[in-house]
Formats: sequence, C-alpha cells, structure tokens
Amino acid sequence: MAVKSVATPTESITGFDEMVSGTSRKYYMLGGKGGVGKTSCAASLAVKFANNGHPTLVVSTDPAHSLSDSFAQDLTGGTLVPVEGPNSPLFALEVNPEKSREEFRSASQTNGGSGVKDFMDGMGLGMIADQLGELKLGELLDTPPPGLDEAVAISKARVIQFLESQEYNMFTRIVFDTAPTGHTLRLLSLPDFLDASIGKIVKLRQKITSATSAIKSVFGQEQSKPDATEKLEKLRERMIKVRELFRDTNSTEFVIVTIPTVMAINESSRLCASLKKESVPVKRLVVNQILPPSTSDCKFCAMKRKDQARALGMIESDPELSSLTMIQAPLVDVEIRGVPALQFLGDIVWK
Repeated sequence: MAVKSVATPTESITGFDEMVSGTSRKYYMLGGKGGVGKTSCAASLAVKFANNGHPTLVVSTDPAHSLSDSFAQDLTGGTLVPVEGPNSPLFALEVNPEKSREEFRSASQTNGGSGVKDFMDGMGLGMIADQLGELKLGELLDTPPPGLDEAVAISKARVIQFLESQEYNMFTRIVFDTAPTGHTLRLLSLPDFLDASIGKIVKLRQKITSATSAIKSVFGQEQSKPDATEKLEKLRERMIKVRELFRDTNSTEFVIVTIPTVMAINESSRLCASLKKESVPVKRLVVNQILPPSTSDCKFCAMKRKDQARALGMIESDPELSSLTMIQAPLVDVEIRGVPALQFLGDIVWK
C-alpha cells in the first residue's frame, strides 16, 4: 500500500497559498506587543501579496510609525504613497494620530467650534452640563479614547468614507500594522464606550430640547447646523462597522506576532483570549526572531536557544495558542529595510 504524504497538503492549506487565494478584498491585521517585529512582518506580507498579483495597501495605525523605516521611504502625511519595486501596485498609508484626534474633536463639536458643554453653558444650562461630569464629557471631546487612531484608520481603509473612491476599490488585500496590544483591544471596546457616552448625551439632550427650542425661538435661532450628538452618532456607527469588520470571518484575519520569550508568549495568550472573546477570527501565530540552528554554539547562543525552546514548548501546551497555525520566523543577520530585504524576509516567513 502506498503511503500518502499528509504533511505537504496541510502545510499549503494553512500557509500562504490560502492567504493569497481569492480576489475578494481581504484584511489582515497584524498585532502583538511592541518590539516583536510586527511592522517587518506586515510590510513583508504586503510585498509578498503584491508580488503574487494582488494590488495591496499596507496601513500603519501604530503611533510609533516604523513603516517608513521598513520601506526606506517617506510614507508620512496620511495619504496613499506608492511603494516602488513589487510586481503589482503596492501602496502604503501611515495614519497620522494627530489628524485622527482632530477628526474626533471636530466630530465631537458643533460647527461653530464650541463643544456640547459650551453650548449648554451658553443656553444657561450649566447645571445640566455639570451633571455630565460623571460622563467625563470634556475628556471625551478633547482627548479621544485610546484605540481611536486605529478606528479612524481602519474605517478609512474599510472604504466607509471613500465608498465611491476608485483608489480604494482597486485593492484586493489590505494589511494593517496595528498598535501594541492594549490599543487594539481598546479599539474593540470603543463602540461600547461610545454607545454609553452617546446614550447619556442623547438622554440629556431630550430633556433639554424643549427648553432650548423655547430659548431659540425667542432669539430667532434655527437649528439648521448638525449638532454634536449627530456627529458623535455618525462616528459611533463607523466604529460599529469597524468592529463588524474585525469579526467578519470571510474577509478578515488577525495574525498575532510574538517572539519566543515567556513574557511575550504570556501576553500573546491573553491577546488571543481577548480577541476570541470579541469574536475576532485568529488563525495564525508568527513566532519571530528564532535563532537558526548552528553547529558551533557559543555559551550565550546555547542559553538563548534553551530559553527559546522553553517558550516554544509553552505555545504547544497553551490552551489559547496551541490551536493556531504556528509560523516560525528566524532571526536574520541583516537589517530588514527596503523592498528587496522585505521580499527576502517574506519568502522565509510567508510560505
């Protein structure tokens, strides 16, 4: 009886072949703790997609933006920048957190530029504005909640804003280099946070609508401008769409990137549990910076290798991580910078 090889088919199903198949738009979000090489992994994946015939967009929502360094090209400015080198179109976008904050502030404020509280004070309703203290409205308006940078970035790339725009429709793969773990998780709870906040604002607004409209009719002011609640409501709707995108198993996948240390594995396990709790599809775990085998081990390398073996053993027995497809990425002896280097890394990692 002929022995059938079982290793190869499973490898190709769980590997890059599956990621590259199909032309409908697919989102890949790479996340994990800081310093594990998320950006290099995201950039190399984007290059590999582009080289395999997918017009690709790579988006950085990490406030520390190292995408420009990775591609050795200036990608700042919050606009689509073409990347030179790959076979198919590859564009990069670094979302400017300051710009995101501005968008949030303008969304939180009335057209005249005064926030909800100022508006209430102006109408002689300061007392009600004080009741908003528990809501921390001022904070909500001036300092957007953590995770907002990602939300704005993802809602942009999600084509929520640019539904008619040709430039976004051309992409069949969008890769996100996300901010460190905490931000990503807060992003998922952002719609709930906005729900609670906006819900309170709307209730209060209903209470004072009759009073304000009476005052307005005296002064002959018409409520023609969209008010802060409407704008916040729109933002909330966009956030919900972002969250729906995160949970869409057909078009989205979250890839956890980690390194073989006990601390990083523990954090990855917590991240995986939180993502699963939020119904975010996670299939793959990239373990980066693994020491390649060597015949002549120095004492330091031998110790390091022992530590890494222990950490890899932890993954296999971890209830969260053991079910994921593990991709082992070696520690390379060159700095990964520029498209040729990213292509080299991509061929090693994304097989």
